[in-house]
Amino acid sequence: MPSRRAVMLGGLSAAAAIPLSRSAAAEQVIAGLRIVSMDFGLAETLIEMGLPPVALPDPASWAQWVVEPALPPGIVNLGTDREPNLEILAALKPDLIVTTPYLDAIAPLLARFASTRTFSVYAPPVGHAFDRSVVATNQLAAALGREGAGEALIARAQACMDEARLHLAAAGLAGRPVLAVNFLDARHVRVYGAGSLFGDVLERVGLVNGWTQPSNYWGFSTVGIEALAASPASRLVYLEPIAADTLGRLEASPLWRSLPFVQAGRVIRLPAVLMFGMLPSAMRFARQLTLHLAGERDDG
Repeated sequence: MPSRRAVMLGGLSAAAAIPLSRSAAAEQVIAGLRIVSMDFGLAETLIEMGLPPVALPDPASWAQWVVEPALPPGIVNLGTDREPNLEILAALKPDLIVTTPYLDAIAPLLARFASTRTFSVYAPPVGHAFDRSVVATNQLAAALGREGAGEALIARAQACMDEARLHLAAAGLAGRPVLAVNFLDARHVRVYGAGSLFGDVLERVGLVNGWTQPSNYWGFSTVGIEALAASPASRLVYLEPIAADTLGRLEASPLWRSLPFVQAGRVIRLPAVLMFGMLPSAMRFARQLTLHLAGERDDG
């Protein structure tokens, strides 16, 4: 089974944080927890709640796939998610390991090193990643005794969606269809459908997901670029990273140039956003959409 990174390969102002009703002594104890995260979505959530993990797999790729929140310095590299370095894990002596159903096969192994908790966002059956992220954020916050921090993060995420909705409506874009994709190569994309994190954000900010075909529980379908012509009125939003040779091949492709949104100039490139993230990634996607679309006006 491929690693999470292999799966991935194939601003607006934030609302003010809600003050936490915890004593300084309690905060100091909690801040001392040594948490290992086996998942980038859980790691970004921990960072936003003020409890960054001490280690996670492949932190060097964070800047390529996640970007923000910034990864604090000193995060230990555990290797790959499905084959973590057990010697490093033992030396870290973590208090808690947080993981996802994607790594259920190694959960018993992880449990040998610390109490292990699984939080589900991307798992069967097909669901809505934003809503599941809210649930998982509450569960994670409760497990850490940081319910206030979890509630504050959820409130910031909702405020971000509301603000993006207002800006996009003011730009005449309310109700406009959007296709959100990652390019796998010059002929194939991963397009994000209903229930994906990107699809859920599109709905919350007042846009329409132009991809209406069923998606897998990760929230995407892998299709040839010709399939995107089924939504000719859409704006195509594609996210980095994208290989330089892919861009060159697209520019030379008659098929690409024939697509309606290409002919109409409705193609937008966005910086990287973690497609399998949680609420912090949802906020980043909403902000980037607004920054890149809000200058447009109702142009049909």
